[in-house]
Amino acid sequence: MTGHTRWLTSVAFSPDGATLASGSIDATVRLWDVATETLQRTLTEHTGAVFSVAFSPDGRTLASGGEDATVRFLDVATGTVQHTLLFTHQGGLSSVAFSPDGRTLASSGSWDGTIRLWDVTTGTLQQTFTGHSSFVSSVVFSLDGATLASGSGNGTIRLWDVATGTLQQTLAERTALAPVSSVVFSPDGATLASGSIDATVRFWDVATGTVQHTLTGHTSSVWSVVFSPDGRTLASGSEDNTVRFWDVATGTVQHTLTGHTDAVFSVAFSPDGRTLASGSYDGTVLL
Repeated sequence: MTGHTRWLTSVAFSPDGATLASGSIDATVRLWDVATETLQRTLTEHTGAVFSVAFSPDGRTLASGGEDATVRFLDVATGTVQHTLLFTHQGGLSSVAFSPDGRTLASSGSWDGTIRLWDVTTGTLQQTFTGHSSFVSSVVFSLDGATLASGSGNGTIRLWDVATGTLQQTLAERTALAPVSSVVFSPDGATLASGSIDATVRFWDVATGTVQHTLTGHTSSVWSVVFSPDGRTLASGSEDNTVRFWDVATGTVQHTLTGHTDAVFSVAFSPDGRTLASGSYDGTVLL
C-alpha cells in the first residue's frame, strides 16, 4: 500500500482487523481498508512527523503522537479530531499506547525521559513516571493493565506499577546496554520482548528480570517487535530491510521476509494472527 511521501514509522491494526493505520515522517496518518488495500482517509492535523499510532480497544478512537509533542485523538468513523493534548513532552513524542480498558493513554517523550499517563475521556494528566536517564523509545501495557514497560536509549527497560506509579524493576543486561527501540509483552504476560540497536531481540522473564533468549540473525538495528496473538511467534522489523518470524519456545528463525527496499520500522499482527503488516522507510506498507 503506497501513498505516504516519506518514511513510515508506525503501523497498527484496528481490533476487528478491518482497518490499518499508518504514521509517517510526512506528518500524516493514513487509514487503510485491509480487505481492499485502499486508502480510506488521510489525516493531516499534525505539524511534524508522526512517530506512533494506536487504536483504542473498542476501535473507535485512534491516538497519534509525534514530533510536534502533541497527542491527537481521532474518531475513526468520521476522521475528526476528538481532542488534542498539547505540549505533552519536551522534544517530541515517540510512543503512545492505550491501556487494555481504554481509559488511559501512555505517552513517552523522545528526549525528556518521562512517561505520562492521560485520562482518555478528559485529556487530563494522571501520572508522570520519571527515572530514565535517556530518551524513552517505547511504552506498552501488560494485557491485565497492571504493569507498564518502557524501553530507553540507555539500554534499560523499566517495569512500572500503573496504579501507584512506582518502579517495580529495571531490566538490563550488563554486558550489552545498546539502546532499546521496542518493547512488547507476550499475551500471557510472562515474557517481555525487546528489540535493540545492536541487531538483537531479547526475551526477558518478567518475574525474575533475567534474559531467557538472545536472538541473533538480523544484520542491523531491530526497530520493532510484536508477538502473534497466540504468543507462539514473534515478528521483528529491522534496518536490514527484513522481517523475521521467530519461534518463541526455541528462539529459532521460522521465516525471513524480504521485499522492502529500506529499513522496516514497524510491524503489527492482525487480531486473527493471519496477517502481518510492515511499515518501512521505503514509504510502503506490505501485508
